[in-house]
Amino acid sequence: MTPLEESKALFVRRWGEMGGYWGITRTMAEIHALLFVTTEPLCTDDVMERLQISRGNASINLRTLVDWGLIDRVHARGDRKEYFACRTDVWQMFETIVRQRRQREVEPIMETIARCREMVRRPSAEHPEAAAETRVYQKRLDEMYEFLEVVGTVVDVLLKVGPRGIGRVTKILAKFAGARG
Repeated sequence: MTPLEESKALFVRRWGEMGGYWGITRTMAEIHALLFVTTEPLCTDDVMERLQISRGNASINLRTLVDWGLIDRVHARGDRKEYFACRTDVWQMFETIVRQRRQREVEPIMETIARCREMVRRPSAEHPEAAAETRVYQKRLDEMYEFLEVVGTVVDVLLKVGPRGIGRVTKILAKFAGARG
């Protein structure tokens, strides 16, 4: 194996391991990484062979990556196979992943917290002994909801300033935090 092939294999492996932190499967992350480091579009058979995965696994994950907007279907003239190419703009990948995670993970928990807060908004006359516990619970829910709102606002700011403004935001935050920037 050449140094380039070794390097690509390591990247694919590590990106796959990181996939769990994004809330996606290892295989989906490995397919994304493989397409990211490959200069030519790959067909399903190529993906299956290189990652040693089943056709079903490859197909499902390729479809999901297309749906997310991280890869594109590409057709080669004279070839009936469907090929896939990765969108390589790192900022665009970041935006896509953040939006997907927000939609799939953050928004549902915020809706659940809001519902839980509403359920205990008025103290129960039937259980006056639970009033103190209810107040503590409400406070904790409020703090969690507010934290998620703040994180969402920070992410919105990052997405709004885009790749050209991220350096300025980083310097401002570093100065605010007392770090060197």
